[in-house]
Amino acid sequence: MTQQATWELGLDPTAGDSTVARCYRDFLYYLRVEKRYSPNTLDAYARDLSHFLHFMANHMDGLPDLKSLERLRTGDFRAWLAARLRNELSATSNARALSAVRSFFRWMQKNGFASNAAIGSVRTPKTPKAVPKPLQESDAREALRIAGDWASEGWAGKRDIALLTLLYGCGLRISEALNLNMSDWPKEDSLRVLGKGNKERIVPILPLVRKAMEDYFAASPFAPEDDAPIFRGVRGGRLDRGAAAKLMRQIRSVLGLPDSATPHALRHSFATHLLTGGGDLRAIQELLGHASLSTTQRYTDVDTERLMSAYNKAHPRAR
Repeated sequence: MTQQATWELGLDPTAGDSTVARCYRDFLYYLRVEKRYSPNTLDAYARDLSHFLHFMANHMDGLPDLKSLERLRTGDFRAWLAARLRNELSATSNARALSAVRSFFRWMQKNGFASNAAIGSVRTPKTPKAVPKPLQESDAREALRIAGDWASEGWAGKRDIALLTLLYGCGLRISEALNLNMSDWPKEDSLRVLGKGNKERIVPILPLVRKAMEDYFAASPFAPEDDAPIFRGVRGGRLDRGAAAKLMRQIRSVLGLPDSATPHALRHSFATHLLTGGGDLRAIQELLGHASLSTTQRYTDVDTERLMSAYNKAHPRAR
């Protein structure tokens, strides 16, 4: 992991203070074991904290220790964020980095290492509101229809159709779909999904999804052992995200879709098309596995955009 690379090579400035070094490692261990953060999130936290401690070593002309971390003022934290801006890091990246540093200071205070109230007065950088980019319903249907056209073997074509149908029909993240094993596939009409933070949710399996999956299972040349991945590459290993991304690039080139038409856009399409069809926002939140309703509410903005677009095209007074 990132923290191992920096600490074991002695590149991190806090290596000069064993207590800060131990806090760094123990905090990341806490995130991994107790909070169960994903490897990608852990790597981001490690990078952000390492950058922060490196900056403070230069900013204070000395290796940071617990006393110096306690003495940091609001202006010191702002100077760190300003340095990130000069390096052209985005507001979203800076907001995430500040969140990581705040979490680190909260953890240190809770465990009796250091306390600093100044970081609480630092404003989080404003981030642009991300609006999901779903496919049109007709484009989603066409994408599923042609998904198998590039496979070198017939069974692999059925696999590609099944994968995209699962993403669109059940609203799964690509990582959730690719992490499924044969033992996870149910005989009933609902699928148990392990999402972010190891949170489980139940999603219904539409007949269209079940049929696509059964067609794939019937054609697959691999024995269906319980611990084997559902989606496999031609050599039998677990299919990776790159293969799914490549498939969507091929689909985009044929259908003339924008670059935003990624595997994740099928999940956005699932939510948006449910909402357009009269789906309940709370129910969609549960199906997507969102911890906060505000995350799901972004889809109402998409639906409003579509409504206004239709209005502007059709209403005689809008022209």
